[in-house]
Amino acid sequence: MKNSFTNCNFKNLCWMLVALLHLPFVGSYAQEASTEIKYLSGKGYQDTKEWEFMVTGGRKSGEWSTISVPSVWEQEGFGQYQYGIKFYGKPFPDGIADEVGHYKYTFEVPQEWENRIVRIIFDGSMTDTEVKINGRSAGDKHQGAFYRFKYDITDLLKYGKENLLEVTVSKESSNASVNLAERRADYWNFGGIFRPVFLEALPPKFIERTAIDAQANGKFLAEVYLGNGYNSNLSVKAQVTDEDGKKVGDEIKAQIEEGGDKAVLEADFDDVQLWTAETPNLYNIEFSLYDGGELVHKIKDRFGFRTIEIKASDGIYVNGQRVLMKGVNKHSFWPESGRTLNKELNYADAKLIKEMNMNAVRLSHYPSDPEFLDACDELGLYVLHELGGWHGHYDENIGMELIESLVTRDVNHPSVIFWDNGNEGGWNTELDDEFAKWDPQNRPVLHPQQLLNGVETMHYRSYGETQEYFRGDYIFMPTEFLHGLYDGGHGAGLHDYWEMMRKHPRSGGGFLWVFADEGIVRTDQDGRIDNQGNFGADGIVGPHHEKEGSFFTIKEVWSPVMVMHNDHLSSDFDGTFTVENRYDFTNLNECTFEWELAEFYSPEEGKSGHKTIEKEDFNGPDVAPHEEGEIDLELPSNWKEADALYLTVKNPEGRELWTWSYTWEKEKQYLTSGNGKVFLETTANGYKVTSGDLEIVFDREDGKIQSIQENGKAISFKGGPRFVAARRGDRTLDGTVNPDFEKGMDRIYKEIELERELQEIEAQQEGENVVVKAVYFGPMEEVIWTIQPGGLVQLDYTYQYNGVVELMGVSFDYPEHEVESIRWLGEGPYRVWQNRIHGTTLDIYGNDYNDPIPGESFIYPEFKGYFNDWHWAALQTTEGKIYMASENQDNYLGIFTPRDGRDALLYTLPKTGIAVFDVIPAVRNKVNATDLVGPSSQPQKVSGSKSGRVYFKFKSK
Repeated sequence: MKNSFTNCNFKNLCWMLVALLHLPFVGSYAQEASTEIKYLSGKGYQDTKEWEFMVTGGRKSGEWSTISVPSVWEQEGFGQYQYGIKFYGKPFPDGIADEVGHYKYTFEVPQEWENRIVRIIFDGSMTDTEVKINGRSAGDKHQGAFYRFKYDITDLLKYGKENLLEVTVSKESSNASVNLAERRADYWNFGGIFRPVFLEALPPKFIERTAIDAQANGKFLAEVYLGNGYNSNLSVKAQVTDEDGKKVGDEIKAQIEEGGDKAVLEADFDDVQLWTAETPNLYNIEFSLYDGGELVHKIKDRFGFRTIEIKASDGIYVNGQRVLMKGVNKHSFWPESGRTLNKELNYADAKLIKEMNMNAVRLSHYPSDPEFLDACDELGLYVLHELGGWHGHYDENIGMELIESLVTRDVNHPSVIFWDNGNEGGWNTELDDEFAKWDPQNRPVLHPQQLLNGVETMHYRSYGETQEYFRGDYIFMPTEFLHGLYDGGHGAGLHDYWEMMRKHPRSGGGFLWVFADEGIVRTDQDGRIDNQGNFGADGIVGPHHEKEGSFFTIKEVWSPVMVMHNDHLSSDFDGTFTVENRYDFTNLNECTFEWELAEFYSPEEGKSGHKTIEKEDFNGPDVAPHEEGEIDLELPSNWKEADALYLTVKNPEGRELWTWSYTWEKEKQYLTSGNGKVFLETTANGYKVTSGDLEIVFDREDGKIQSIQENGKAISFKGGPRFVAARRGDRTLDGTVNPDFEKGMDRIYKEIELERELQEIEAQQEGENVVVKAVYFGPMEEVIWTIQPGGLVQLDYTYQYNGVVELMGVSFDYPEHEVESIRWLGEGPYRVWQNRIHGTTLDIYGNDYNDPIPGESFIYPEFKGYFNDWHWAALQTTEGKIYMASENQDNYLGIFTPRDGRDALLYTLPKTGIAVFDVIPAVRNKVNATDLVGPSSQPQKVSGSKSGRVYFKFKSK
């Protein structure tokens, strides 16, 4: 028994030893089958590593110190700032910032990597880059700033020991074409290793890359390229899983042909969830490389099933559905870090673009970080992916290498639907066919600003020229239109352009210029944000993504769900609204709606916002894409007792698309009279009227307010009402533009000089009120002041002007420097222009006084300007409060004069103080004056009399 027991345990021990010997082998092999990554730098802005550094020119030059990697060296206090356009068209000009940066970094690699292939990868370095490992060159100099490049350094490393990495980066390229393509452009030129640097360790036989073509019909193809060690025993298997990790379909297999370097995997999948910008459904795939029956390498990727097609003289189709691009151009940029970003910033950019109800983005004018494309895949944005080339282009040799890098890095992103070969003449047409060599999807190639492959992308056409382009037999999709500048462009004229674009059968949509102001924090100027004058001040958002007024205009105009009703409800409104579904793939029953009945605070309560009386959510109706339907709010019977109705629509993910506000006829006087007696006294020069603590004196010579006192203290509100009318300086009397007028007069609005003569004035007691009436010869016909008990002042005015105007109304003088803040009930919180009415909502808003210079300071919303649909306003001043209320909500409140940039490229407007306007000006963009931007930008031809009523109250401190 003893021997038998011993033999039994001996056998068990043998099996245990065998098992123990295999366990570490299996674990090690599993690790070796994956690609291992080791970062030598940080992963982006605010995640960096310190390397040794010396720069040859500019600040802190000639001495070794340290620098954060990745970074642009200007933001680390080195070298010289340079904006590219200063040296436009010159490949090797004198005086250019051409410093060279020298980097050193010591690192270790694990001993176990000795039997692996090790490569060093740079995600972006500006621009010519030379790399040494332990004093030996890693390979040829890389040229081209925005592209991933790599070197096999397997034989240069000391395993398990310290290694020395030396990198030389030249801010300027020795290749003329690289400089002309990348550096002589309308954007900042930086220097440095601005994207991450890392090592990858691969098994001796490995998958180099994959290229996937997954179509909307479920057809799947993947080209799997091998990197090393080809033999007849190699095969590839792949398994697709959904976003929850569930297997989709069977495993796909393919054998590597003898002597071949790739496998082609093909399959057909049923019932796949398609990728679009509205439905960004993604799938994961794991590729496994086998040598015989042994796993030698595996990698993971992500893709989406979708089909892109251009139908000649028709449109751009995604999954068989015609779509319009609602897009924006975007740089890779952050004020503190230049071109060095991180995952958080890249995703924040994509989320802001989606928040504006956009569905597309153009990577102008170079490849973005990979993480931004990840965000586009996940959140849903169609991407125009661009080869560098602003107005110059790469030569053929460099261009071929860079296209290979660009396409092979990003070919599997479903968000990428076009390749752009340069920009605005920066096309090397010899390179057009290079993209398809690396892309099994054979995505269309575009030349931004030129007709190619049936798509005309011409930039910055006027409204009339755009109409003409639509008469061609091609698809028209401008890859840049409505060039922003300060507060102009973008939203200004967008509604007109978009109504034309969305209704035309050959439209492809378009792309606004540009997403964000490219203002850099100058480390050599105490942190001043520098937009290089007006060159970088083109954004919809500011440098730190401060939202300008056009942000919300775009959001409303490009909302994929539109409520088709004006903002005033009739007395017989039954709660039914017509809605348009402008989605391409989403039924409205996937959206939610919310109505809210609101009551507004009085001016004296000093509160912003509103009181919610009642609100309710409900599911959207069954309305297919591109169809129209109705929603019934089922409001309570007493809904008219509220002051306003809000209607919000949210997308399937719960994000607000837009909120509309509605009012109706309702007697509500926001400023009311009180008790007491009103006294009239005639003086030598005027009429003095006293109502309680208020004393107001009218000048008998001109009928204007001479002085106001409240509780014995002066309030400097006087001088009105004064009739104001103005038009552009190049405008003729009949409204046309005179081309012979002085250049730049389209930006200067001149007040029309008109005669005003007091015909008669009288003041008398009428019941408990005092009425002062003035009649004039001239455009201001009649002014009637009614001073009521409790200090309420009513102004009724009538004016008449016949002709063409771009600004018209009545104004009052008040010292701007005395104003501290404003609170008002009206459309807000942003000011409007005649061609940018969309993007505001009725509510009570508050704003402290500010006087920013667009492009130099970034305080939004601006205090000064024109405000739509106003009901009342309360100005807090150093002297007290000035209350105003209007009975005519179809006019505009003017709060002093909007301020343009220092170079006055948009407008110079007359000083108008505090005003009530019936006509306000449109605003131009950087390229086109107002007469070229569409119907809503045109001057107004007015005739006949206009009357208005405004109430005032004054309260001193």
